[in-house]
Amino acid sequence: MINADTAGSGSRAGRVSAGRHTGFEAVFLDPVGQVIQQRWADAALAVAFEDLAPVSAFPVIPGRRWGPGLWWSSTTGRHVSAGSNAMRTQLIVLDRDPRVTALAGRPVRLLWHNPRGQVRSWVPQIFARYTDGTALLADCPSHPDAGGERALGAAEAVTEACTQIGWTYRRLPPLDDILAANLKWLAGYRHPRNAGRLGLTAAVLDAFTRPRLLTEGAEAAGDPIEVLPAVFHALWHRQLTADLEAPLHERVLVGPCGWGGPGKTEGAG
Repeated sequence: MINADTAGSGSRAGRVSAGRHTGFEAVFLDPVGQVIQQRWADAALAVAFEDLAPVSAFPVIPGRRWGPGLWWSSTTGRHVSAGSNAMRTQLIVLDRDPRVTALAGRPVRLLWHNPRGQVRSWVPQIFARYTDGTALLADCPSHPDAGGERALGAAEAVTEACTQIGWTYRRLPPLDDILAANLKWLAGYRHPRNAGRLGLTAAVLDAFTRPRLLTEGAEAAGDPIEVLPAVFHALWHRQLTADLEAPLHERVLVGPCGWGGPGKTEGAG
């Protein structure tokens, strides 16, 4: 077996043109923790990566204000390993995406040969499964050049590997500060308990059948102290719509699902 921990050494060797990488293989942990290495195309077809633990731990970097942790996914009801604040923000976006059915942190390492025959490797930070059965592998750089030449070269190779099997690889760009803050706020209400008592969600949706101010609609549905968490819960689950690229406040316009609203609604795709 190739030594997956050392295979990725070197800063520039992986930076080659698309279509020139060969021998893609996957390394992952099976449900009992045994290391498995398998042909990439076979593993992508047969392995439920969304159910696997990280193939390697997220690094702890001294001096950083945010370290590895867990994100509770409203999509799956399970925790997802997260290695950075940038990754957690992207998990929020994906967790809210109705096309996503499952999420996992670092469940697979890809191995390949570059044109010189050298073995290279990379562990994408995020795995997301879509409703059509395809998947996304993604990294979450804090800025476009994060990771240097090795990361950019690996991105080319992983893109090629995913294209071969009908999947997608992306380096997800950081979100606008306002959009990120709004999504983090709504994420605080993602748990089902925030839907409130039986019948409250129906009352909330009925109150916003036409666009109206947040506080106005909340008061129409009942006591705002009880209703507002249910409104935010409905906004998280896209049952209601608001312009998330503008600051959320008590006089923001909230409308029904699909409402075209002022500006760009539902800023995260």
